[in-house]
Amino acid sequence: MHVGSFVLAAQFPGQGQGEALHRAVRSAEVAEEAGLDAVWLAEHHFVPYGTCPSAVTLAAFLLGRTRRLRVGTAVSVLPTAHPVALGEQAALLHLTSGGRFSLGVGRGGPWVDLEVFGAGLEAYESGFPESLDLLVRWLREPAVGASGERFSFREVPVVPRPSEALTDTAGPEVIVACTSPASVRLAAERGLPMLLGMHVGDEEKAEMVALWRRHARACGHPPERVVGAAHVSAGVCQIADRRQDAVETLTKAMPGWLKQGLGAHVTVDGRERGMRDPLAYTELLCGLHPVGPARLCADRLAATSERTGVSRFALLVEGSGDLAATEENVRRLGAEVIPQLA
Repeated sequence: MHVGSFVLAAQFPGQGQGEALHRAVRSAEVAEEAGLDAVWLAEHHFVPYGTCPSAVTLAAFLLGRTRRLRVGTAVSVLPTAHPVALGEQAALLHLTSGGRFSLGVGRGGPWVDLEVFGAGLEAYESGFPESLDLLVRWLREPAVGASGERFSFREVPVVPRPSEALTDTAGPEVIVACTSPASVRLAAERGLPMLLGMHVGDEEKAEMVALWRRHARACGHPPERVVGAAHVSAGVCQIADRRQDAVETLTKAMPGWLKQGLGAHVTVDGRERGMRDPLAYTELLCGLHPVGPARLCADRLAATSERTGVSRFALLVEGSGDLAATEENVRRLGAEVIPQLA
């Protein structure tokens, strides 16, 4: 089992954006010191829900600040990026970090980002498969050309080629954020592992893994690749000696962040959007994920892994909104929880 942190660089009420980013960087540095396996970096535009607009840029910074830690994007939003440009960045980080970079990609949402970056709503609604395939080809082939609906260009050489890295893999792993059966099937067809969101519980995640395996087998992927796919489960982790104290920490801080962060999203086409009740959502997360004493947290992670078949975790550890409390939470995760999972 591999446990990492999920870093949103969340801007809590009353905080500055620089403060949020400083907490994100420090939590990653402490994650390496504490023995976590990875940090996973979120990407958002124009909202205080997350103040990191480029997960791949922050990943580059953190790879330079660490020596052992795997750093991944969770996720780079593919509809607002050119897949070749993102592929070049991923190859560069793969080569220069000794293979410590993971590229997580997703569709994002129907937000105003699509207008600002000139991608258009179609890139979100129907263009994701084409972008994903072009990205994967760039990371696996020596030369690439395109003749699709969105991207069309003559064949050009891939420079730098990630397969020439002095690592154990042919290139950086690519992970796909999946929130629906359609995205699960998309990832399975390509044999790519999934990133599963923190808003769903073990039962739904187990169903998504089972669907992925069925579809991957039907597409002819080798049995060992199907069973051994390293999916990632996102969640929340808050450690305290008493469960009620851990829950109280999150229910005091997270609703305010969720209200202003999620409420700031603007749709590109004016469609109405529903919004979860921030307190109810926080309470739901506390019930789904490792929140409480270290023993409870370890048992919850082990149970989730057993029920779902997921072997990797990306845990939101900044739910208190406080730098010192976040650092302590990460250190306790490394010192008190992870050793119980060995």
